[in-house]
Amino acid sequence: PAIGQSLDTAFMAPEIGLKLAKGDTIEIDSITYATNIPGIFAGGDAASGPATVIEAIAAGKEAAVSIERYLKGEDLHEGRGDVQEEIEVDTHGIERSARQKMPRLSVKERIGSFNEVQLGFSESQAIEEASRCLNCGICSECLRCVEACTAKAINHQMKEELVDIGVGSIILTPGYEEFHADIKGEYGYGRMKNVVTSLEFERILSASGPYHGHVLRPSDQTTPKKVAWIQCVGSRDASCGKEYCSSVCCMYATKEAIMAIDHVEGLEATVFYNDIRAFGKGFESYYETAKKKYGVRYIKSIVSSVKELQKTNSLLMKYTADDDQIKEEAFDMVVLSVGLVPSPGTRELAEKLSVQLNQYGFCETKTLAPNVTSRPGVYVAGAFEAPMDIPEAVMTASSAACLSSELLSSERGSMVKEKTYPPEREIASEEERVGVFVCRCGTNIARVVDVPEVAEYAKTLKGVVHAEENLFTCSTDTTSNMIDIIKEKGINRVVVASCTPRTHEPLFQDTLREAGLNKYLFEMANIRDQCSWVHANHPAEATEKAKDLIRMAVSRANTLEPLQELPFNVIPRGLVVGGGVTGMTAALSLASQGYETYLVEKTSELGGNARDLHYTLDGMEPSKHVEYLIQQVENQDRIKVFKNSHIVEFSGHVGNFKTRVSTGGDLNELEHGVVIIATGGVEYRPTEYLYGQDERVLTQRELEKKIAASKEEFKDIKDVVMIQCVGSRDDAHQFCSRVCCTEAVKNAIKLKEINPDINVYVLYRDIRTYAFKELYYKKAREAGVVFIRYNADRKPKVTSSNGRLDLEVFDETLGAEITLKPDCLVLSAGIHPRPDAPDLATTFKLPLNMDGYFLEAHMKLRPLDFSNDGIYLCGLAHSPKFIEESISQARGAVARACTVLSKDQMYVSGMISVVDQERCAACLTCVRVCPFDVPSINEEGVAVIEAASCQGCGICASACPRKAISLQNYKDNQVLAKCAVLC
Repeated sequence: PAIGQSLDTAFMAPEIGLKLAKGDTIEIDSITYATNIPGIFAGGDAASGPATVIEAIAAGKEAAVSIERYLKGEDLHEGRGDVQEEIEVDTHGIERSARQKMPRLSVKERIGSFNEVQLGFSESQAIEEASRCLNCGICSECLRCVEACTAKAINHQMKEELVDIGVGSIILTPGYEEFHADIKGEYGYGRMKNVVTSLEFERILSASGPYHGHVLRPSDQTTPKKVAWIQCVGSRDASCGKEYCSSVCCMYATKEAIMAIDHVEGLEATVFYNDIRAFGKGFESYYETAKKKYGVRYIKSIVSSVKELQKTNSLLMKYTADDDQIKEEAFDMVVLSVGLVPSPGTRELAEKLSVQLNQYGFCETKTLAPNVTSRPGVYVAGAFEAPMDIPEAVMTASSAACLSSELLSSERGSMVKEKTYPPEREIASEEERVGVFVCRCGTNIARVVDVPEVAEYAKTLKGVVHAEENLFTCSTDTTSNMIDIIKEKGINRVVVASCTPRTHEPLFQDTLREAGLNKYLFEMANIRDQCSWVHANHPAEATEKAKDLIRMAVSRANTLEPLQELPFNVIPRGLVVGGGVTGMTAALSLASQGYETYLVEKTSELGGNARDLHYTLDGMEPSKHVEYLIQQVENQDRIKVFKNSHIVEFSGHVGNFKTRVSTGGDLNELEHGVVIIATGGVEYRPTEYLYGQDERVLTQRELEKKIAASKEEFKDIKDVVMIQCVGSRDDAHQFCSRVCCTEAVKNAIKLKEINPDINVYVLYRDIRTYAFKELYYKKAREAGVVFIRYNADRKPKVTSSNGRLDLEVFDETLGAEITLKPDCLVLSAGIHPRPDAPDLATTFKLPLNMDGYFLEAHMKLRPLDFSNDGIYLCGLAHSPKFIEESISQARGAVARACTVLSKDQMYVSGMISVVDQERCAACLTCVRVCPFDVPSINEEGVAVIEAASCQGCGICASACPRKAISLQNYKDNQVLAKCAVLC
């Protein structure tokens, strides 16, 4: 029989007077657990009746709190009560699934035994049941997380606290969230396992992703052969309230398609698009590469539906093809290119800071004041300002930092505490004593490589006196421990086997300095990128390779020598080359931060291309802004302007440059610490479409000038035709000029405002009105502007006969040739590099890309820097862009420049080339091969290399036929030591 339970009252003498409740349990206060007798408390089954162990533990804890308060004479009720907090769980994208049915003992077996009825889940059932967890985050104080965290980073006793921080400015960078794809129910996300978002597919491609970098279908983990991308999911879509363009989707879809093809031989990738918006630097050629080299198929069509085939879990897509026929096609996987939406909580943040947002929840800014919010002293950067790609996010971040530092320039350095290091230990007389620290990198390395085995192996290597493994070698506690071990064991060379030196080498070199060692006595083995990530499915082989990499690193470490870095004083002045809006903005920003600035302009007046910009989409007047900037520059005491000037000679190194400027035949030698290149671009002068032969054929820039001068002549014009991509996106100019589509939309809207009856036709290949410019594209269509799509293989033809212009174009949508007779033909001429860019590049020893624009150090992560330290880039010299982007990039370049100018001293790297003058034959090989023009022949007839100018590339050392040049830290014996132990 089932046996119940009841309260045992034998211990209670009647005279105590302890009151019982209905059911013979002890009557208590439900909050304090106090009985009717002061000082006596009760809990558990004695008070509640039969209940769970968890409830009994909770009652004990609450009673303990009451007892403590009672003994201290405090109020037992204050701050306590049954407060139920509603937990919000994000269920977007989570597929509903039923509970697993647990197997039970049969009735026949139950009758004859006391065996457990519930038999428990099988392993597969347990995994399925666990996958139903919503991760609601309700903590039950079990403290298992404290036991599991090896870094001891979890503290359950931590209390929320409010901290007041006094600041002079605020920069808002809350980022973005991806659009919830299940809102577009017709695509089956959340219901069909093989429909994934672009971010999920990115994780599938990653070596640290769910399939370790193998492209597999989520439904059955098989390799797909056909994958489709659907563009504009949550972008350019009024039905879900997201009418703006998310700017990044076309290019990340193209990138993912190329990567998928690289991962899976023979994979067919198809992108269904509305307009391909490859408007960034290098994007157009990347898009063409995807089509021509990788065979990515691009279909201009909006997919109407996705259906799942039950037997195969493949996906049947219905769409309208180029021939206007409705087609159905099956794919193994579908990737939804989801748009960017503001991060949750940004609206509340904006309200607290009194910052205005636009209708979509992004931060409101003005065209001529990018990164500046509606509240003074509060700035914005990244995707919170507008959807943008990584380079733009980096640029705007630097721009916001610049604005902030302008505001706070008087306090610069006031809170800085200079870090002090112990004296450097002399190791010349010591034998090699190597310490090896092998990192688990969480699970990034340890899930593949047998880290304990590798650490033990390291102990057997020549010169190694200590080897250990660490969870995260880069963590503060580990580096602190490393310092102690170096001192305790007399280690004089250190090898860290972990991730990439690109990000972590400076940290570990600084750790050596804190331990009293020279920073160049450090070597790093990359056993993550070069081992665990690329050999994820071969752990045994990966472990052996990790041993090889560490053996090589230790061998080289044994040959390392201390190197010295020589200090030099920084010249706190800047040189800005180019006097357009970008250059003037940069010069004014440098001056606002307290630095003298030289501004060199080639022409007789400042202002550049912006002098011909008369209005923006949001109604601002750039030409007036130019006048304001000129006035500010000419009245700024810290800026010295050189007009009608050009650079004739340039020398020196970061922090200490010399430039000779010719002005009307007079030479001026300028000394400065940084250079900002802001030389601008030029409008393409068309040779096609009768431009220059017929006065009715204009460029967009010329049209804007005429509209600004007089609107009357456009009131009688009936037909205006605009042709896009003139001087862009062709064989001779394989880049997109970025601004042309928006300029056409802007002028088309202006014409419609002047004359609502005018017919405006825009002949285009792709309309690239990205971010919020998309709204004006919609406005133009609503105003009656007609957009006609043409193919690059069938460009429009323009002739003139009987005093009229005739234009023939094949309309891709209609599938037919049409004829237009415009009164005015407007060419959207591209933006080209300046013709003198190669000369300037030669003078400053700077690289150009294949299109003729200056080439930055890294397209994504260092878009404002050249590879040459101390020289920065902004505006049209970098690539075609809008005026607001040029302004933002100019400020960003200044922020980068201030990292140099704000220092009193800098140091010449120890990793430089050194000439053995006894061996030098003055053959000029080093002079010819150096990409930075550093080596020269001195009066003694031997090569000399200016230490501060040397970039440490080592080309001269490898080319020298006499072996008279050696690259410090990479001498021949050091490189050979690494190679010798490879086999």
